[in-house]
Amino acid sequence: MEANITQPVGTRQKAAFGAGCFWGVETAFRQVKGVTDAAVGYLGGSMPNPTYRDVCTGRTGHAEVVEVEYDPTQVAYEELLNVFWDNHDPTQLNRQGPDTGTQYRSAIFYHTEEQRRAAEESKRQREQSGRYKRPIVTEITPASMFYRAEEYHQQYLAKRGLASCHVG
Repeated sequence: MEANITQPVGTRQKAAFGAGCFWGVETAFRQVKGVTDAAVGYLGGSMPNPTYRDVCTGRTGHAEVVEVEYDPTQVAYEELLNVFWDNHDPTQLNRQGPDTGTQYRSAIFYHTEEQRRAAEESKRQREQSGRYKRPIVTEITPASMFYRAEEYHQQYLAKRGLASCHVG
């Protein structure tokens, strides 16, 4: 499924990021002024309506993602990209910390051509920054159907009184 070419200007827009286990990443995005909602779920695979159990098999092709709804008059997409880069290791292929599998891949799922261009430029800048010892493996791909994760995954850390999850 191709990404939409444009989203309405001045309204809430969507962005989607895969950065390993989605719990901590969701928490990071929820703290950004201008983010109106963040939901965890699955994106980028071929199976309709996957469950967490399905995605964990690694056979659906989905990544664990955070779908961010934001007000572009309050926060720029480029700022969301910075939150994405700063909350995971984009040089690890199909893993983050102890979590391994394609569902934990580093991915930016764009909804518009503007998001695609911004994501590619952001990745290029990060690659040239010298801050990473290994190549960045983050994929930049069109957003497809987002499947919201089961309710017990939504705001998982907040429900348990945790500020973050340890990835290391």
